[in-house]
Amino acid sequence: MSEQWWQKAVVYQIYPKSFQDSNGDGVGDLPGITMRLPYLAQLGIDVIWLSPVYASPMDDNGYDISDYRSIAPVFGTMDDFDRMLKTAHDLGIKIVMDLVVNHTSDEHRWFKESRKSKSSPYRDFYYWRDPVDGHEPSNMGSVFGGSIWEWDEATGQYYLHCFSKKQPDLNWENPRVRDEVYDLMDFWLAKGVDGFRMDVISMIAKNTAFPSGEAGPTGYSNLWPLINDDQVHVWLREMRERVLSRYDTLTVGECAGATVQTAKKYANLDGSELSMVFQFEHVGLTGSVERGKWTTKKPKLTDLKRVFEHWETGLEGVAWNSLYWDNHDQPRAVSRWVEASEEYRERAAKMLATCLHLMKGTPYIYQGEELGMTNYPFKSVDECDDLEAHDAYRMLTQDCGCSHEEAMEALRAICRDNARTPMQWDASELAGFTTGKPWLAINPNHAYINAASQVDEPDSVFSHYRRLVSLRKQSLLVRQGTFELLLPESEELFVYERRLGDERMLVACNFCDRQVAFQVPAVYAGGERMACNYAEPSEGVLRPFECFAIARAGV
Repeated sequence: MSEQWWQKAVVYQIYPKSFQDSNGDGVGDLPGITMRLPYLAQLGIDVIWLSPVYASPMDDNGYDISDYRSIAPVFGTMDDFDRMLKTAHDLGIKIVMDLVVNHTSDEHRWFKESRKSKSSPYRDFYYWRDPVDGHEPSNMGSVFGGSIWEWDEATGQYYLHCFSKKQPDLNWENPRVRDEVYDLMDFWLAKGVDGFRMDVISMIAKNTAFPSGEAGPTGYSNLWPLINDDQVHVWLREMRERVLSRYDTLTVGECAGATVQTAKKYANLDGSELSMVFQFEHVGLTGSVERGKWTTKKPKLTDLKRVFEHWETGLEGVAWNSLYWDNHDQPRAVSRWVEASEEYRERAAKMLATCLHLMKGTPYIYQGEELGMTNYPFKSVDECDDLEAHDAYRMLTQDCGCSHEEAMEALRAICRDNARTPMQWDASELAGFTTGKPWLAINPNHAYINAASQVDEPDSVFSHYRRLVSLRKQSLLVRQGTFELLLPESEELFVYERRLGDERMLVACNFCDRQVAFQVPAVYAGGERMACNYAEPSEGVLRPFECFAIARAGV
């Protein structure tokens, strides 16, 4: 069976600001990443997805880029980048960059020129529109709150920004914009990077009628009707033809709103667009109409299983899947998906890893997930750095009538800064992350959740992840077998089978903190235990947060 290299790979996401500081300024940097590459080689991962390190005013932590061909001084220099890239390649680790081309920073040269006058040659690099009846051209709301339109006094027009007002959206209708994007992609690929994670790539094509919609509680409508899903595929195929066809890359598109049907276009196995997509159906299960994602609910396990089954079976033989529990935009996995006391935190972390990594698709590990890192106990919004968290706090307290504590419960459960607290390397005061003042507070539980205590401990969460990464490399069944969900109505157990030819594997995971009856099917009698988080097998039950995988051949 022919496989692409990225179908065999396990990807590790690094959020550079929070990974490792090398110079004591409290902010992670490229030399710090280079210093920690042997740790990642020990874990066994194949690819690093590197969140943005480009020049940026950091309004949105680097996702507002002012120069695509420069490194932000806080992260180091281009020489530091080249050294990191070479060291990673020498260790057999590939580097995938974050490509952020739906928008730029308002401090990018293109936008500075664009806003100078209506006759600027860069004017149509962005979306500029006249007022309608003295107000914004439409009532669409931005992701970070408020309108998607920002008034520019100098030229008497509004410009479009789906995110922060400091992140104006690029006009991909302009072929000069696309030429510039393809050229900057060539710059990094020629340097030797191995692909791109494409930030909000499903949003680059707009419905240029800019319709208004039914206003929600904040007075603005949802922005998704703004997206032109048909046109984005035309441009991704052009991107493939102009740039990607000349390189052997991993490309993963962040595609909010993607369905299995649209993913079949994005991630088609004919290679005409992207390798795979990130979808958000499973992480959107706990939202509400009134408060959006800002709730404290845990998803129903039956709903979670339904989503995974839908994607696993829907893409089978047609497109490639990506697998993740968390990332820089999501809270910590072990805090989000289960109700686990400290007594069971490690077992729960191993169970979640087993459940995800033995499905079909490319798994993504977010930094610290392999240690079982948890959400941060925020007491005040002032402890949060993320602009989205501050906008959410205002929305919850002013528009939704929440008390301070109710709003903070939501932030503790869901805000992005939970994932952005510094990596916990050891039990020292600053967790081995920095010798200065960290840019974001370090979780106090680093005293007992840290890498130093786990890398050489055979029963640690780290070692469990390491075994799962190794198993994927060894097992064609894990990488290419079909998926079948068992016990779909259970609210406690996530059980599935993988099959390839005459091989089959049973994966059983208990998502709750109590013992649940479960009988291993007789066909697996005498099978090999491939992964587990209890030393001895149980009989007729799954213990709290227990997981195991059993494989059989010749059945």
